[in-house]
Amino acid sequence: MTLDDICGIPVNDVTAPNAHLYLWVPNALLVDGLKVMESWGFRYISNVVWAKRRKDGGPDGRGVGFYFRNVTELILFGVKGSMRTLPPARSQVNMIETRKREHSRKPDEQYDLIERCSPGPYLEMFARYPQEGWMAWGDESSDEVQPRGRTHRGYAGGGIEAPSFPTLESHERMATATQRRIARVLKEQYEAGASVRDLVNETDYSITRVRRLLDVAGTEMRMRGRAAA
Repeated sequence: MTLDDICGIPVNDVTAPNAHLYLWVPNALLVDGLKVMESWGFRYISNVVWAKRRKDGGPDGRGVGFYFRNVTELILFGVKGSMRTLPPARSQVNMIETRKREHSRKPDEQYDLIERCSPGPYLEMFARYPQEGWMAWGDESSDEVQPRGRTHRGYAGGGIEAPSFPTLESHERMATATQRRIARVLKEQYEAGASVRDLVNETDYSITRVRRLLDVAGTEMRMRGRAAA
């Protein structure tokens, strides 16, 4: 689609009077992204940076660029009307650090961040993999569409060697997508031999929260005090 075609999508007509926009923009097209945002009825407020990492956590230098090797991509955050972010956003840093996947595919962690910081309902445009609880627009959003993107060697996604866990107050609830993601990570570590106490020390979560997350992931628990086989 041309820039004018994208600007002409009637986003303003289908969004609430007070709404948030998270708009992915390559570094080289920042000016175009701001034009799209304005055309859709939103004003620019801030941005979130996706830092693309290697498995060891270092910057993934396989990005493209004529002037610099791009290892980041931006989400422009805009507001329509008047609406603050949700309370958990006050402690949310404006950075996502994950490994790359298929060409142009964005990190799943974006959904965790958005659900923590902005109220629903949620609409994803140009969606490739529909998310539970989200509406999706896009030619590739149907399960029947194949392929959705070619996976190259070294671009399989996944966590870095030291996966980060969101800092939470003792009473704070996780967004559903965040809960599922963290639960999977803890299950893998538990089944690899880590104890519940090890997971508590690594995440700084309570024993109750760690056990609840393991239950969410369907983890088969060992008898207390017994090491993994």
